[in-house]
Amino acid sequence: MARIAGVDLPPNKRVEIALTYIYGIGRSQSKIILTGAGINQDTKVRDLNDDEINKIRKIIEEQQTVE
Repeated sequence: MARIAGVDLPPNKRVEIALTYIYGIGRSQSKIILTGAGINQDTKVRDLNDDEINKIRKIIEEQQTVE
């Protein structure tokens, strides 16, 4: 299970939708984050590897304001 910004992302959701579970990230911000990380929006959370999760984490920490 991926944990980003203190939120456990649901493993069976597409990563584009799962990122919206983080307070402060909507669909448009989710698309921007995934484009910056070079990750396909249709990828399931369970299919992400550690490098991809770390890329997402890094982008959120540097560019987003989340609670």
